[in-house]
Amino acid sequence: MDQRGLVERARKGDHDAFTELARGAVTRLDRAARLILRDPELARDAVQEALIRAWRDLPRLRDPERFDAWLHRLTVNSCLDLVRRRRRRVVEVELDSIDKPTVHDHVGALSDREIVDAAMRRLDEHGRAIVVLHYFLGMPLTDVAATLGVPIGTVKSRLHRALGEMRVSVETEPPSPTPVPGGQVA
Repeated sequence: MDQRGLVERARKGDHDAFTELARGAVTRLDRAARLILRDPELARDAVQEALIRAWRDLPRLRDPERFDAWLHRLTVNSCLDLVRRRRRRVVEVELDSIDKPTVHDHVGALSDREIVDAAMRRLDEHGRAIVVLHYFLGMPLTDVAATLGVPIGTVKSRLHRALGEMRVSVETEPPSPTPVPGGQVA
């Protein structure tokens, strides 16, 4: 059955149809939430919260064709709500043991990923959400604006600011020492 049919059935209270819709979307939603929140546990909470809201509010969805965009919007809003709530709480810090051996990976892609990851961590949640939706999930800016419920101009300006902040972050990032195979860092 097509998505529109499943949405129509779910709107009438069909749990199986909603389960099928959720199964089809949960991986994408979790990936987006992880990129926005930078924490797998919080991401799962945000996705769960978004799916609960989706089930509760599904009868009020005007256009079943926009179900995916609507579900992404609920997920992003859940992520932003979690960020706001966590700001009010004490920050929990997990310390790694200092005795763990350091493992160096020589793959350049991993290094690039770490640089992008560090730059993403420095963005505020609004900028991070736009970068994730546009570049990681491939959504056009008009869909990003609809998902976030803000004007397209706001999305463009926030994206421009976020990319500028990332550019500065990457340019000012001190180069990590190159490991010497079989030796110590020079």
